[in-house]
Amino acid sequence: MKHINLTATLIVTLLLCLLLLFIGERMRQREPLLLQGIAECRTFKAASKIPGRIERLYVSEGDRVEAGELLYLLSTPELSAKLSQAQALQSIAKALDAKVMQGARAEQIEATLNLWQEAQAGKELATKSYERAQNLYREGVITAQKLDEAQASYNAMRAAESAARAQYNLVLEGAEQQDKEAAAAQVREAEGGVAEVEAYLHDALVYTPTSGEVSTIAYEEGEVVGSGYPVVTILDLSKVWVLFNIREELLPRFRLGDTLTAWVPALGRHLALTIGEISPEAQFATWSATSTRGEFDLRTFAVKMYPTEAESADTGTNSAGLRPGMSAIIKEPKP
Repeated sequence: MKHINLTATLIVTLLLCLLLLFIGERMRQREPLLLQGIAECRTFKAASKIPGRIERLYVSEGDRVEAGELLYLLSTPELSAKLSQAQALQSIAKALDAKVMQGARAEQIEATLNLWQEAQAGKELATKSYERAQNLYREGVITAQKLDEAQASYNAMRAAESAARAQYNLVLEGAEQQDKEAAAAQVREAEGGVAEVEAYLHDALVYTPTSGEVSTIAYEEGEVVGSGYPVVTILDLSKVWVLFNIREELLPRFRLGDTLTAWVPALGRHLALTIGEISPEAQFATWSATSTRGEFDLRTFAVKMYPTEAESADTGTNSAGLRPGMSAIIKEPKP
């Protein structure tokens, strides 16, 4: 009887030990964590470098747009007025430059020639008079004062002839090289002013830099927009990824190039995601210790995962069907 009781006791003890081992093993083999990520995509915010009033919007939210398509037009009457002023200054500069390059008119050239010829005739007369005065002075007919007067008249007519000749040559040659360069520089300055205003006016037409879908329109027609303020937001759905914030103790389980399976509730199916980028620096803390038993705050690293399905060239979207804001859920990889 004692033998039977001892055997039963051993069996019960063994069963209890096995049960405790099983419970301990189950406790050590916890369920893997579920990690949630959010789909994102490339985003472009169309804005203009100049302020103005929105004259017309050519797109609506949800529209599909192609690269180079016109999004909206700004009304800028102030720039139009500045363009008129710049063009007027350009016309003045070109006219002055043409005048400098053309030189004197025919009438001016003829007038200076006549003056020179008149001065030459006066010089010839003064030369002959001076020569006669010298002969008469040597013969004692006239006084030294009369000789001096004849010499002074000769010197004056010679100087007048030289000045008239220089004036005629100056008119023939036209403006000096420095004046020509200055006039040409004024033309270039005026042309630069026109080009600058035209460039600003070109910014009144805002085009989309990429193909995609219009997500939001921040302003309506008639509203005034400041310089650099985004008006239309474009989503490039051909470049979509899922962003996960991974706690630092789990990060060693994620390696570039690994492919994980994610459940996407919005699509109602699983999707293969490949790890494409891992942030080199920790971000903010999304989990904190709730006790003081040796635990510590953990930080997170941004991990981007891309769908392995190819992009659709026809629609410009990803064939996986991911759209920004969709959730994707994965299980933590095994160590």
